[in-house]
Amino acid sequence: FEKSYFEDINDYVKLENALKESEPEIIFHLAAQPLVRYSYKNPLETFQTNTIGTLNILNIARRVKNLKAIVIITTDKVYENKEWYWGYKELDPLGGYDPYSASKACAEIIVNSMRQSFFSVDEFKKSHNVLIASVRAGNVIGGGDWSEDRLIPDVVKAANDNSSAIIRNPKSTRPWQHVLEPLRGYLMLGERLLLEQKEFATSFNFGPNNEGDLSVEDVLKLTSSFWDKISYQTQVDLNAPHEANLLMLDISKARKMLNWTPILNSSLSIEWTIRWYKEFYEKNNILTINHLEKYLEKLS
Repeated sequence: FEKSYFEDINDYVKLENALKESEPEIIFHLAAQPLVRYSYKNPLETFQTNTIGTLNILNIARRVKNLKAIVIITTDKVYENKEWYWGYKELDPLGGYDPYSASKACAEIIVNSMRQSFFSVDEFKKSHNVLIASVRAGNVIGGGDWSEDRLIPDVVKAANDNSSAIIRNPKSTRPWQHVLEPLRGYLMLGERLLLEQKEFATSFNFGPNNEGDLSVEDVLKLTSSFWDKISYQTQVDLNAPHEANLLMLDISKARKMLNWTPILNSSLSIEWTIRWYKEFYEKNNILTINHLEKYLEKLS
């Protein structure tokens, strides 16, 4: 049985009706305003959606029958950025310079507050039956992302238009990973929560191996090797809003506790992503199922 609801997460009444009517056993909360540059133009919307939207989910969850688990998806940008050359761990201080990052850090604080106040692990199976975890994923790539101000969507759209993409920060380093990698992690974590394993009601990082920590420039070189139409030029905007230059994640906790580890290296992740868009633009063919099948083959 499947029913879809297309609503605004900020509409408390409609969200409550949808959750109470569907009575899910598990909630994966991915609804968000996910763009850094957009958040500078629309800070109120960003905080409302990412912070209060998360609170809406958690408050309504207190009265949803049969609910057993919630996985809240935030971002690697929740950490107070110190331009470290090593990965942030789950217990490192939260921060957020821009409205997007800060709104997601606020969401993490809300998760922790609601967990301690209403979904305490110590009170599990006594005063409530729900376990809550939060997950922080690195820069996710993969076919089907059409968002503005994202590196690969920008360059493939430019390639399709026979133009050059404008690159703002070629030296910025991020933890790039294919979308199927963290999704597998979310499902593995959700399974542990449904099995009532209380130690997993905490936060987890999901990111690439160290070789996946690439600069924008490195990523662009790989993209152009998989599609010769890709072209770009650098135009540093001195008046551009602030963005972190160096950001990496420590994924040792997910490795140890979940036995999760990335299986696609950076080159293959980028190749799959570029081939998805190339196939879509040139042949109107969607490779999503093909990539999922190939990914599952690698797991077996």
